[in-house]
Amino acid sequence: MELKTISLTDTENYRVQGRTTEERDPLTLLWSGSSLDLCVQCSELWVEMEGPFETLENWVAFEVNGAVLARQMVNPERSWVCVFRARNAAKPTDVRIIKEVQAMNADPKHCIKIHRLRLDGELLPVALKKHKIEFIGDSVTSAEGAIGDTKEEDWIAMFFSHVRSYPYMVSKELDAEYRIVSQSGWGTYVSWDNRKEYVIPRYYEQICGLVPAENFAPAGFHEKNDFSKWQPDVICVNLGTNDDGAFQNPAFTDPVTGETTGMRMDGDVYNEEDRQNIRQAMQDFLVMLRKDNPKARILWCFGILGDRMGATIREAIAEYTKASGDTHVEYLAIPETTPETVGARWHPGYAAHRAAADVIVKRIRQVL
Repeated sequence: MELKTISLTDTENYRVQGRTTEERDPLTLLWSGSSLDLCVQCSELWVEMEGPFETLENWVAFEVNGAVLARQMVNPERSWVCVFRARNAAKPTDVRIIKEVQAMNADPKHCIKIHRLRLDGELLPVALKKHKIEFIGDSVTSAEGAIGDTKEEDWIAMFFSHVRSYPYMVSKELDAEYRIVSQSGWGTYVSWDNRKEYVIPRYYEQICGLVPAENFAPAGFHEKNDFSKWQPDVICVNLGTNDDGAFQNPAFTDPVTGETTGMRMDGDVYNEEDRQNIRQAMQDFLVMLRKDNPKARILWCFGILGDRMGATIREAIAEYTKASGDTHVEYLAIPETTPETVGARWHPGYAAHRAAADVIVKRIRQVL
């Protein structure tokens, strides 16, 4: 059968996972794990895409019938990529085209744009998932270091791999549609290097407000996210590691305002004023999450890179629950990364993500 070209504006037989705008010509993917999901009946499938960037290139994974069969860098220019060929066209095939790399706060062009499909068959309706889960976090949730040898230390896009991450594993096991809001180095109150503007709550209510405005604000990515269109059953938060890391790093002085921020240690413990600021930021974030997602079960999943901030998180949850009466928020301890489970850049490797996923899946099954 002859190949035919289809635009996403010509069909409704697809699903987009991950926050993005309504624009489909092209479809733009920014967040880690964002994907175009298809069900096709054909022997050959191509996708026309591009991955513009300035400093941090894009990587994509191709999942076919639930198995990841390819992972590659995306050409920065618009080009056709073959997903598969010579398949048995009598059988439907589920396909996911998945962004492997997180949204990049420092790169004004970094994204994946999907333009058209080419196939010698038909697009079929995509089956609905049983659940919806949102994952919020930092480099761990972005799967930094989930691929690559333990000797690797370069901070480059190649060492991000969403399909080796706990959000991917959890969603697959629970048959869940999912979204990820995460950024390496960011925290709840402060980033690893003591920057107050590099915190997830500041941008959570936008579609993808943390990317540079130059190219993305005009396209609508800095607009308020419409939470009514997608409500998660469960929200998994994994923030606090970088709030902790700030205590071990120099203070930061904002070159514009002149304000200096630095988390302080009093001997071997956190300075109580700084700890209270973090605790309050966590409570405020829980208030925001509940306002935007009124029925979601919220799990604050923590400990994969150490539990030093764990007590502060538990206190924040307890204080929030007491003030709000909301009993559907809880702390969930996940296994700490070991020398045997570490990955690249001293981040959790595949085995550490697998261990975390097992704990999270077990708890979600208990509460859903």
